Amino acid sequence: MTRQNMFACFRGRRHVGGESNPDESRSMDARTTTVDDDTVEERRRRGGAVVVELFSSQGCATSPEAELVVSRIGKGNSTTTTTDNEAERAPAVIVLSFHVDYWDYTGWKDPFGSSQWTVRQKAYVESFNLDTMFTPQVVIQGKAQCVGNDEEGLLSCIASAPRFPPPSFKATFERTSADSLQVSLSGALLRSKVESNGGGNVGVVVDILVALYENGLVTNCSSGANEGKILPADFVVRGLQKLCSVKDISPKKTLTAGSITFKLWEGFKSIKCGLALFVQNQHHHQIMGAITFKLPDDL
Repeated sequence: MTRQNMFACFRGRRHVGGESNPDESRSMDARTTTVDDDTVEERRRRGGAVVVELFSSQGCATSPEAELVVSRIGKGNSTTTTTDNEAERAPAVIVLSFHVDYWDYTGWKDPFGSSQWTVRQKAYVESFNLDTMFTPQVVIQGKAQCVGNDEEGLLSCIASAPRFPPPSFKATFERTSADSLQVSLSGALLRSKVESNGGGNVGVVVDILVALYENGLVTNCSSGANEGKILPADFVVRGLQKLCSVKDISPKKTLTAGSITFKLWEGFKSIKCGLALFVQNQHHHQIMGAITFKLPDDL
């Protein structure tokens, strides 16, 4: 049974960080690398990727199981039995794990928790007309939700989720300082028309969002609901930024989108990290296309 926590209102909370930005002013040569999303053709063949967002917390007793579930799904290692044909037809999945901060009062502050992710979850809760926020919650393509540790239910939601052709972008990564990563992106937003409530694309505003995530995290939890446990986690979002907003999207819309800069954390290793770019409707939160990039190993 999922633990739930009722909130009548949501106060702004201090960011609780495992993202300690180094203060030292040592110099670092800027390193620039340009990469393409090498999975676009595969995702186009399979109908586009499905974005799976997990809202989780190390302060919640049932979240660790959900972390393992979405990690397996994100890596293509689900324990649910499938035939070769079913695996071939299965949609590509992009997993993003957002650690919320509203369980921090229970005795363990999640080192990856952020009030920014709590606000993002709250927007989904309101759009689904739910009475409560809870963990672990999974949101699929911005339009469906389920309990995160129900693997069969989650796979069913993924299988039935709407899919959209992936945007086609190139990314340039530049380590401008020890604690800064600049990402420049350019390319085509959408390759096919996206209908919105029968009204085409007139008046539709979408945000192009970019998430920096980290894999292979391990936390020794010394207090709280998971006291004494070793908590692994993958696809943990370390930063999320809006690249730009686009109105009245069309099949021929192209962009020279621009650049964003992520603040890095102590111990950052690019080999453990990835970047996800996704297009999300501002009004009803539908995600309408997504791609991922591997970061160069030598950043």
